[in-house]
Parts: sequence; structure tokens; C-alpha cells
Amino acid sequence: MNIIIIEDEIKTARSLAAMITEIKPEAKILAQLQSIERVISYFSENEQPDLIFMDVQLADGICFDIFKTVKITCPVVFCTAFDEYSLEAFKANGIDYVVKPISKDNIIAAFKKVDEFKNFFQQSLMPNINDLLTRLGNPEGKKSFLVFKNNKYITVPTDTIAFFYIRNETTTIMCFDQQEYSVAQSMDHVHSLLSPNQFFRLNRQYLINFAAVKEIERYFARKLFVRLVIPTPNKLLVNKEKIHVFLSWLENR
Repeated sequence: MNIIIIEDEIKTARSLAAMITEIKPEAKILAQLQSIERVISYFSENEQPDLIFMDVQLADGICFDIFKTVKITCPVVFCTAFDEYSLEAFKANGIDYVVKPISKDNIIAAFKKVDEFKNFFQQSLMPNINDLLTRLGNPEGKKSFLVFKNNKYITVPTDTIAFFYIRNETTTIMCFDQQEYSVAQSMDHVHSLLSPNQFFRLNRQYLINFAAVKEIERYFARKLFVRLVIPTPNKLLVNKEKIHVFLSWLENR
């Protein structure tokens, strides 16, 4: 993965580069650029990277001026000390909006979003802006889910949910007390509403709460077996490509 960092604070750029290299050792940082003028010059002479980390306020202006001159087709992770530019960010290929100071968890979450939306960007499509803005407006994640069961509407606090899983093609909540509830949203939409610090998408079928993790074991073919504090209908396995991100999620809290 080829990455460009656009950041006018040199120390911040170096720190960000170090975090990226630690999280994605295979990534190659092609350039660290400090100004709108330099960015425009760079893109007039070089190909697009796979991903850009971009500060909003640069030394010579607001970064959105870049998009008026240069066509940027790759996803962008915007990093800023201010939160008022979120809508402009998502209109400008923004896949994430990180408010400074930047943490390792922020970068892990950003790469996770890039992986999830990779197919969208390959087809030159934008991610669902409404879902992303909902998540941005509530960075701690959705606090509860309204469900319908036994002819009643019930509010299920998110903290009581051990995991979400797909059962008969329906997104299903499993609580720590082993009560189950169906929700109308897709798993992808539910995932977009939750705090990335609290919940992790193990695979297409399971989304687990950090508080539900009991132990991790090594498994065949360089996979990990995840055991939760309550039983799961299926064995929870993490494939080797996702192990680093999963272990980082467990460790960096």
C-alpha cells in the first residue's frame, strides 16, 4: 500500500509515519508534504497513492483548495484539531475524520475502514456518507438498540451486548445474559454505528464486544481461536491476514 502524508507540522507527520509503519509494515510512505502548493505540484507529476492522510489546515490554507485544482481519486483520512470540517471532508473522498491528537487506535480504525470500503473505491464509488456522519457525530458509538420481541418494543443497552451475528440472514443481538433479539439493520450498518474501541468485526458473520472476550488460542493454519464468556453458535476464528489488527485492537485501549 502506497501512502502520502500531507501535514504541515513536521513532528506530527513523523509521528504519524511511525504509527503507520508499525501498524502496516508493508506500507510505503511515498512523500510527506507540508503545503497546498507542494501537494498540487506533487500530484501534477506523480501517480495517485492508495491512501492519503491529510491535515485540514495547512501552512498556506485549507486543504479543500487542493481538490479544486487536483483530481484525487484515492480515499483520504483527514486529520485535524477541529471538527467543523467533517461534511467537506466526506465530500472530498474522506473515509475517516480523525480529531487530533492522533492515537494508534485512530490509525488502526482508519485502516479498518479502508479495508471495508476497498471495493467501493475500486469502483470509484463513495462510502455511505450518512453512516459515516452518524458515527462521527457519536464517536463513542450507539448507546442502545430498539428491538421488537414478544409484541413489545425493548431498548437493549449496547454495553449488555456480547456480540452480533448473522442468523438465517438476519442480524441478531446476543446479550451477556444470552437473550437474543433481531434487528432490522444489516451487519455493515450496525458496525458503522458502534465504537471501534468496543466492537470488532471478526468476519462477515460476527461482531464482538471487547468485554465478551475470554481468551485467545493459537489455531491451525496460523489462525486464532477466540473464546467468549458465553457460547457462540459457531467457532470464532481470526484468519492470519487479520491477526495483527485484531491483537492491536485487544492491546491498545
